[in-house]
Amino acid sequence: MLMPTFLESLILKIFPSLDRFWEVFRFLAVGGGCFLLEYVLLFTLTEYGGLPPLVSAPIAFTISLLVNYILCVYVVFHAENQSTKQMVLFIVTSLMGLGLNQLVMWCCIDLLGIWYMFSKVVASAIVMVWNYFTKRFILHGHA
Repeated sequence: MLMPTFLESLILKIFPSLDRFWEVFRFLAVGGGCFLLEYVLLFTLTEYGGLPPLVSAPIAFTISLLVNYILCVYVVFHAENQSTKQMVLFIVTSLMGLGLNQLVMWCCIDLLGIWYMFSKVVASAIVMVWNYFTKRFILHGHA
């Protein structure tokens, strides 16, 4: 992909390579789509399904996680040939991400009294950073 020299040099000041820039770009695009999926599911399960937010949140998280997993492996990181160890680590770190998500949601909703939909935005931002670095490390052996 050709880019103007100025833009390319600017990107390379922030990222170690253009490949890493595009990888982060793909990660953010996939993550954004999965966030929207999770957000809509959270709202739907809570408002129309009658579930409490701390029950609907892990359901929405899990569904979004499955979609995110497939897209991360095939689209973001191009890591189609995963070992069993990589898959297990991916699942374990995802479950840790779910725990982090639930902890942040609980703190925001129950301790701080923040609306559950805004709490989800806060939780997602924190979990997104966790996910990028742990998934990249698992699939490529370095962050």
